[in-house]
Amino acid sequence: MNGVGTRPRVVLIGPMGAGKTTVGRLLAQRWGVPFRDTDDDVERAEGRSISDIFVDSGEAHFRALEREAVAHALGEHVGVLAVGGGAVMTPETRSLLAGHAVVFLRVGLSDAAARVGLGVSRPLLLGNVRGTLKTLLDERTPVYEAVAGASVDTDGRTPDEVADLVEAALVGPATAPAVIRVATSAAYDVVVGHALLDRLPALVGSGVKRVALVHPEDVSGPAKDVAAVLATAYDVLDLEIPPGERAKTAAVATRCWDALGGAGFTRSDAVVTVGGGATTDLGGFVAATWLRGVRVVHVPTTLLGMVDAAVGGKTGINTAAGKNLVGAFHEPAGVLCDLDLLSTLPEAEIRSGLAEVVKCGFIADPEILRLIEQHGVPAPDSAVLRELVERAVRVKAEVVAEDLRERGGDPSHPGREVLNYGHTMGHAVEQASDYALRHGEAVAIGCVYVAELARAAGILADDVAERHRTVLARVGLPTGWSGASYDDLRARMAVDKKSRGSVLRFVVLEGLARPRILADPREEHLRAAYDALVGGAG
Repeated sequence: MNGVGTRPRVVLIGPMGAGKTTVGRLLAQRWGVPFRDTDDDVERAEGRSISDIFVDSGEAHFRALEREAVAHALGEHVGVLAVGGGAVMTPETRSLLAGHAVVFLRVGLSDAAARVGLGVSRPLLLGNVRGTLKTLLDERTPVYEAVAGASVDTDGRTPDEVADLVEAALVGPATAPAVIRVATSAAYDVVVGHALLDRLPALVGSGVKRVALVHPEDVSGPAKDVAAVLATAYDVLDLEIPPGERAKTAAVATRCWDALGGAGFTRSDAVVTVGGGATTDLGGFVAATWLRGVRVVHVPTTLLGMVDAAVGGKTGINTAAGKNLVGAFHEPAGVLCDLDLLSTLPEAEIRSGLAEVVKCGFIADPEILRLIEQHGVPAPDSAVLRELVERAVRVKAEVVAEDLRERGGDPSHPGREVLNYGHTMGHAVEQASDYALRHGEAVAIGCVYVAELARAAGILADDVAERHRTVLARVGLPTGWSGASYDDLRARMAVDKKSRGSVLRFVVLEGLARPRILADPREEHLRAAYDALVGGAG
């Protein structure tokens, strides 16, 4: 039993490559307390390396030694404690950690692989380092999340930056904003939480003099609040645009460019968008093309914008030929997801945004599906909605960091194309409805379609295909549609951005969180999926 004063100040958990030892030593130095690593304790007690223990005595013996080392350290150490990556997989150790200040150092596959190198000294990584790491991350991450009171993203951050975030998390992990790193070559942060507008100038930057505030006419309240914050540090040019998809035209973009030119905007100035996904698409495109690229920060005001459009650097406008066919990759300098902005959002818009969240659950994080099944449509101010936003953003952040410009993943993963799950048919349905359907509603229909396509092709099991309908129906999203003929939708899908020549390409699932590309599916399977979609239209 721990006595008074014998509790570690913080316990760091996380996978190999998360930086527990490096960050732990740095924190201990800052605080003037000792650092301790249970892996070191095991090696000292045994007089041999962990690799030798694994080889000579087996993993089960090592885990027993590890449990004992963690128990001793928790009972007598008063500084910073780092525990081995697999320690939390033992129920006894999870029980011992209850009540302690536990912080999960989160790391994505790309950064983890780079940090551990060839894994010579890590017995679990012998052979296919990247493949084994992915398996371990998939298996252990939900456990880390359940055990920790707070988590810190380490991707693309220096040890000092990670240590700063650990200190901030310890001050108030329940209320502190989540800062999710999108670790591309031009890394940036997505900040998720409440009452965040005061953080906006820090994302815009100190070298900026003027800011163009791009917002739709129906988001005047939040735009005024953002303008007031920006006005304390910058000259603000107000650029009001039409609401929704009506903003995503060449004519609106030209009007914005003319305004920037009239105001003399230079490369040292910036754009801030306030609005939903259409606004971030249009505003990001304006920023990408003005002087071949100026700084942009997104303040999404819809759930859809927060979990999808504002993150990842895709910008674009629509044409008569299709949705988002003209655009550019232009990463933001930051994204501010202030959940307070969702408080007045109609429930229909919350449901629409949840379609993209559910998509992330199917392609990468099944815990999202469990939360949706348990809670349905969560309240805007609920901890459940915040967790769903954070999880969806993390899925997108990791995918984007691996494949920013959608050039393709490795043989085991489609890369950034995976984020288009449900979108090939979704965009066709959206366009065929003349955008009467919300984007999320169209994506929901598209997800059902592609699940039925994978089922017809013999790729996806019946229970996973059916789960698409039940989860989406749980939040009141459509699971069928009969508003256009098969031939009409088939023609529209043929000009989708993911097509290659005359070959249709779909992101499909082989199982939960097991995406792949299905190229040139058989016509009878495409029609069978359409028939299932029409049959579910009610």
